[in-house]
Amino acid sequence: MKRHASFEPPEYVAWASDATERSRFDATIARHPERAAIIGALREPQLLDLYAWLVRTRLIDQALKRWVRQGVISKAWLGTGEEAATVGPVHALRRGPNGDIVAPMIRNSGACNEMGMPAADIFRSYMGTGDSPSHGRDGHYGDFSRGILPPVSIVGDCAAVVAGIALAMRLQGRDSVALTWVGDGSTKTGVFHEGLNFAAVNKVPAIFVIQNNQVALGTRLSQHHLEPAPTSFANWPQAYGIWGGVFDGNNVLDGYALTSLAAERCRRGEGPALLIAETFRMGGHATHDEHEARRTFDSELFGLWGRREPIAMYEQWLRARGISAEQIEAREQDVELEVSKAEEEALASRASNMPKGEDALSGVYHTRMSS
Repeated sequence: MKRHASFEPPEYVAWASDATERSRFDATIARHPERAAIIGALREPQLLDLYAWLVRTRLIDQALKRWVRQGVISKAWLGTGEEAATVGPVHALRRGPNGDIVAPMIRNSGACNEMGMPAADIFRSYMGTGDSPSHGRDGHYGDFSRGILPPVSIVGDCAAVVAGIALAMRLQGRDSVALTWVGDGSTKTGVFHEGLNFAAVNKVPAIFVIQNNQVALGTRLSQHHLEPAPTSFANWPQAYGIWGGVFDGNNVLDGYALTSLAAERCRRGEGPALLIAETFRMGGHATHDEHEARRTFDSELFGLWGRREPIAMYEQWLRARGISAEQIEAREQDVELEVSKAEEEALASRASNMPKGEDALSGVYHTRMSS
């Protein structure tokens, strides 16, 4: 992938292939036969699609970061380094009418894009334009017609909301699945546990992903998570009596395969799943505290996870599988052009379609009068 030194972590700019990490990536894919079979069934166009979604997610974040520096927007919540923990699971879902539903955290914006939301709508939402999905009322973006629930600021609440959505889908006789992510910090909220318990007892078709990026705001995982293994959630599915597993959150194929297995179980009526994505946040909670994030952890940890750069590791795997550099570069160029056009479209909306003050009073409540 082309590097953008002004907007990427220095570890990514200086990324070079590492034999140990390459072996680790390959071993992860081969370790579980069921997952390996799902990955092995993917054809070249599907593999390139996964690459394109990873790149698209990264480039959208970079555009937002550039806008922060230019003063176009005040801040942005980025998923740099965690793209695979979003793209892999969402790629295992169904789209379209009566399809699946996702409830992303704000750092999982790649889920919105993958479920059909144009990149321009993501940009418009950050700028609060009148033609953004919320018509300028909320920076949290979603589109329920595409199966995307806007993020909830109180992150743990999504567990309960998704449990309810999944129950409704089951009662409607649908074989759809609801998927949400919860950060390692938000696993400590009461509503997260209530949502999982409700989902487990009622065997609803929901998939919960604990996105363990090692830090909650500025609190390291070891400061709030006192398990026998201080950095692990591996035993949590068993604690709730539900099916689950751990996947490498920097390996898009591993996330796709495990979520595919979870979705199949949900569709068969076998109840919810709790998956754990082991990854790392390569920046701050948002663009305003990137320097503080660098002081929160030792530089060695950034170095370790920098070598596991999810797009570079996957690109390397594609090349080893026989997909040419020209094919990969062509897909990347297509995505670059797409994101650039989306930026232009959104900036045009900012210039000509900002909401009027009186618009704040319309569309706030909806009531249906009975005759």
